[in-house]
Amino acid sequence: MKRQSTAELARRYATTDIDQLRQMTRAARLHHIQGARQTEIAEKMGISQAGVSRLLRMAEEHGIIRSIVVPPEGLYPDLEDSLAKAYGLDAVYVVDIDPAEDSVAQILGAAAANCLAGEFAGGPVLGFTSWSTTLREMARLIEPRMSSRIKHVVETLGDLGSPMLQHEADVATLRMAQAFNAEAVFLRAPGVARNPAMRQATLADAHLQKAMRLLDEVDIVFTGIGPADFHGPLEETDNFFTAEQLAEVRASGAVGQLHQRFINRAGQPVKTPLDDLVIGISLEQLRNAGRRIAVAGGKEKHEALAAALAGDWIDVLVTDVESANVLLASASTPQDQAKGMP
Repeated sequence: MKRQSTAELARRYATTDIDQLRQMTRAARLHHIQGARQTEIAEKMGISQAGVSRLLRMAEEHGIIRSIVVPPEGLYPDLEDSLAKAYGLDAVYVVDIDPAEDSVAQILGAAAANCLAGEFAGGPVLGFTSWSTTLREMARLIEPRMSSRIKHVVETLGDLGSPMLQHEADVATLRMAQAFNAEAVFLRAPGVARNPAMRQATLADAHLQKAMRLLDEVDIVFTGIGPADFHGPLEETDNFFTAEQLAEVRASGAVGQLHQRFINRAGQPVKTPLDDLVIGISLEQLRNAGRRIAVAGGKEKHEALAAALAGDWIDVLVTDVESANVLLASASTPQDQAKGMP
């Protein structure tokens, strides 16, 4: 194969979309390093076999395939593969973000809007975490996919935060539904009720009952992940827990939460009375979902992300380089995870 100069390769990279480069690199690694056939690659990447052939041809033209596969600058296929193997994930997408950036959530959301194109093959129910800053950014930028099998986009948690945040959450859910030409199903209720009786009374609403039924049938879900504490813009007055309640769950061993359901360091549920206050997807419903996607990163989520991975709550992960390295370094053996060891 004729070798191209560095200047020639640089010109090609400059005129090629970074996500297209990512797809080329992934196809090349699957074919030339892992020995996958084009039909297998097509199924794994959610594209046609002709699309795989085109990606492999373009990888050669861009100098990604030489005598070895050379990933373009800014892509981390080795780190992605290692993280996927360590935690048994279907796919990992690592995004190059400066740890000093204040906008990690927005950058991850923008990356997810592009790199998750092949992850929406299931259907017909998509669970969406509308209060997440990252996922609201993804919803803003996602391209329409009118041929998708997705028919319903249902919110996984009731309202959190200020009225403005709740409005932004509504808009994000609607955008996601429009992108898939699907029905938007809202959970218009407090995400955390004041007491169990108020929760039960709220759930008598017919629209909420429809949303809760759909959460039993979720095919693809965006897993909301956060620390067992206040995070983002949330405060005690925002349909959320009190500082005292959060201190109690941390004392019980909680290190993170999935849709306000708490887990310990091994990713196992931490049962507390707070479960009876949450209006949203349960851990049992999350476990039964067909495909669970997490788009999360940043230092404040490292411990919760590691717990979610240890508990096998994620199938597909989009994260930043620093978080990926931290998670890889803290990966436990399956035996340690089963024993609940850190």
